[in-house]
Amino acid sequence: MFIINIYLKFFLIAVGLIGGAVCTSLFGFWYAFPLWILGIALLASYLLLGTVSSAAQLIQDQNFAGAEQRLSLTKFPKLLYVTNRAFYYIMKGTLSAQGGDAKIAEDHFNTALSLKLPSDNEKAMVLMQLANIKAQKNNWTAASNYFKEVKKLKITQSDIKNQVDYFEKAMKNNKSQMKTARSMGKQGMRMMQNGGGSSKRRRPKMR
Repeated sequence: MFIINIYLKFFLIAVGLIGGAVCTSLFGFWYAFPLWILGIALLASYLLLGTVSSAAQLIQDQNFAGAEQRLSLTKFPKLLYVTNRAFYYIMKGTLSAQGGDAKIAEDHFNTALSLKLPSDNEKAMVLMQLANIKAQKNNWTAASNYFKEVKKLKITQSDIKNQVDYFEKAMKNNKSQMKTARSMGKQGMRMMQNGGGSSKRRRPKMR
């Protein structure tokens, strides 16, 4: 997919609109018409699409700082075409999670979830992110609720399926640990908090 450089786009918008205004005042509207068309078309493209596509490419390249800076150039996210707006908030959530700001990430993912996502794959991706955030906070009830919503979806992407399988194993492992801890009472809970009872055994005395 061809993506015009955002700074070149800004330059061409300025050329079209400013040049159109100047040409209109000097020579009349019809002489300036091509410039008006150029400026208005590119401005509409910027307002509806933002910088989502180029930011997504930077995220794929693991350039998170560059992606954050590129998304900041989308000044009017509420004007984005609804699908692009959803991806905008998905990427904002991903970048916030990468930066360790779980609360802001959760807000962005919930916003994305409230918008029109293209398919169940994207919805599953957002729900898995929210489940992971809750799991990291040891709120396994909320994580389980999000995961139940994921299991209802028709997922076709293999990488998302792998994440779902991995998370399901983690959920089962956590439930097993909690069940064992409850059966052992307070001592079991202390053992879990101290790393599963991995304290050193006493060595037998040397004779």
